[in-house]
Amino acid sequence: MAHTQQPSFGTIYDARPKTQWMEMPASVPGCPPGLEYLTQLDQVLIQQQVEIFEAMTDIETKNRYAIKNTLGQQCYFAKEESSLFQRLCCGTGRGFEIKVTNNAGQEVMRMRRKFKCCAGCCWCANSDTCAFYLEVESPTGTFIGGVRQSQSCWYPMYQVIDANERPVFNIDGPCCPCSGPCCTSDNDFLVTTSDGAVTQVGKITREYAGLMKEAFTDATNFAVTFPMDLDVRMKAVLMGATLLIDFMYYETDKNNDS
Repeated sequence: MAHTQQPSFGTIYDARPKTQWMEMPASVPGCPPGLEYLTQLDQVLIQQQVEIFEAMTDIETKNRYAIKNTLGQQCYFAKEESSLFQRLCCGTGRGFEIKVTNNAGQEVMRMRRKFKCCAGCCWCANSDTCAFYLEVESPTGTFIGGVRQSQSCWYPMYQVIDANERPVFNIDGPCCPCSGPCCTSDNDFLVTTSDGAVTQVGKITREYAGLMKEAFTDATNFAVTFPMDLDVRMKAVLMGATLLIDFMYYETDKNNDS
């Protein structure tokens, strides 16, 4: 009779799902080191990690994001660096740096938004002083593009620029980019060309996360779609645009709620 060994009381089980990693691609000529993953992708999923301490205390912690392909395999990890003072006192308007590492733990991108006292209002975004701007570097120290908030009457709007600060894409958001248990639909931010033809080339979708998660955390999931043959630098900048949108519209400003 076969004997089945029973676990001892001291056995510890790790119930957390194991992370599946995307296989490291070969180097690509002309591609910034670490961005080779993006040559194989036409969509990435950006999933903010739930912070238990933040959910329990309402104290804003540093954001962290897992960046995956459509098979759920992780290719990057992004972590916010910001001061505790600005997280507590400035909320969603805080300045920050986001360091993006590959599966080997090597930093391959850095995204930066400076703190601006009066920025955020779409009506006044025609002035650099009042418009949020996110810079993307890859490798760190080499500017490859940016995302600038654009002036509008209501809709969220952005302009994506390349390393020479020339407009490449426009991003137009929904009329009401709401977040919460009462808004049970996805929000689409359309990526279009800036050459006057207004041709849609991609999309940033903020996905509805479910009733419980929407009610108790500000952790968000995004899907970013772009052409497979798009320059990897612009793919990286669109990822940066996604994080800027997250900070501006889907981070609960707990310090200013009333």
